[in-house]
Amino acid sequence: MDQLKSQNENLSRGLKNRHVQLLAIGGAIGTGLFLGSGRSIHLAGPSILFAYMITGGICFLVMRALGELLLSNLNYHSFVDFVQDYLGNGAAFITGWTYWFCWISLAMADVTAAGLYVQYWFPNIPRWIPSLVVLVILLIMNLTAVKLFGEMEFWFALIKVVAILALIILGTFMIIKGFSTNAGVSSFANLWKHGGLFPNGVSGFILSFQMVVFAFTGIELVGLTAGETENPEHVIPRAIDNIPIRIIIFYIGALAVIMSIYPWNSINPDKSPFVQVFAAVGITAAASIVNFVVLTSAASACNSGIFSTSRMVYSLAKENNAPRSMKSLTSHKIPANATIFSAAVLLIAVVLNYIMPEGVFVLITSVSTFCFIFIWAIIVICHIRYHKANPELAAKSKFKMPFYPIANYIILAFFAFVIVTLALNNETRVALFITPVWFIMLWGIYKILKSKAKNEEDVKTDLA
Repeated sequence: MDQLKSQNENLSRGLKNRHVQLLAIGGAIGTGLFLGSGRSIHLAGPSILFAYMITGGICFLVMRALGELLLSNLNYHSFVDFVQDYLGNGAAFITGWTYWFCWISLAMADVTAAGLYVQYWFPNIPRWIPSLVVLVILLIMNLTAVKLFGEMEFWFALIKVVAILALIILGTFMIIKGFSTNAGVSSFANLWKHGGLFPNGVSGFILSFQMVVFAFTGIELVGLTAGETENPEHVIPRAIDNIPIRIIIFYIGALAVIMSIYPWNSINPDKSPFVQVFAAVGITAAASIVNFVVLTSAASACNSGIFSTSRMVYSLAKENNAPRSMKSLTSHKIPANATIFSAAVLLIAVVLNYIMPEGVFVLITSVSTFCFIFIWAIIVICHIRYHKANPELAAKSKFKMPFYPIANYIILAFFAFVIVTLALNNETRVALFITPVWFIMLWGIYKILKSKAKNEEDVKTDLA
């Protein structure tokens, strides 16, 4: 093991431009698009495209706010640093550990999913074995060098990009040629011929935001790489500004092509629409191809989970909101203890998910969705505080969030709307009542730690 260096050293800036650009794409593309899009299409029909446009626009504005804050001070290594500055230590403690929980719960889902995907080819292998193998490999990669994390994410994201582009190109060709499927002739007219753009009315459109918002969780990961990015002033703005293009191409483009080939009411909500399109042109290995893509997507999300949670624990430790040992860096400037800690929690998840029923698992990811909305809202609130506290610095910013402050309040109103829609869904409503327990618990822990630190300080003062 590399000898641990001084705790005051900074993280390695080993992420290159191509790593961050693909990270930004990978963060915006999850298994929700490959597997979950069938269910969201069944719920909302073609109006799902508008839901992605709206949510994508909101997420872009959140990312612009995040980018402006991070670039206002290059000593910021994550958003916990500016939360500390603008909302105080208590908010930083709650935000940091909430974000850690967000990614831990997502990584729990994905490390378990990896086992399920491997079982597709090898049904006799117990699910926990491939899950454990994936976790160990990713841990080793994360402990070696940040550049290796970047390389892993680069190739994981590239596989997803190639799969989506292949679907769009192949699908467009099928539409132009008027390719016939068992559901009829491929045509863009299929987008509005079967009940219009809102076939299930406004209610179906509103309920679709649950899946759409969840699909964008992780998009803020680009901001977490700021402390380990070469030339962040150039790379971060470029990655953020390309988000609208990615949303149009990868989400709206892919789903529009799918619904033009197969009318929305002909898509099986329990299967990947990608499989249906590839199978329609006679690709017999369509299911295996998509299974490989979602396996790499799950590994990618788990990889991002280990990276993001370890950096968050490291940032918390630097502010004395986590054990001091968590801010130790290796000679490669990797927060090894923080990385091992997060992976250890995921190892527990592998064991727990082997015996836990699916209902509990769905509950964990539902709580995670609420927590992500909280994180995004905190970023927007910090952006408002930043402009009020540092008007001169904000005026000089070269990467401003558009339409401040109106955009900030529109974003917060949108988040309130999403929470209401999530409350209307039976599966996620329970999470709405459980999530406050998490925040109350964190606040209680923070108060205990603060009281303990004060008592220790008083003892030192008395002894002096």
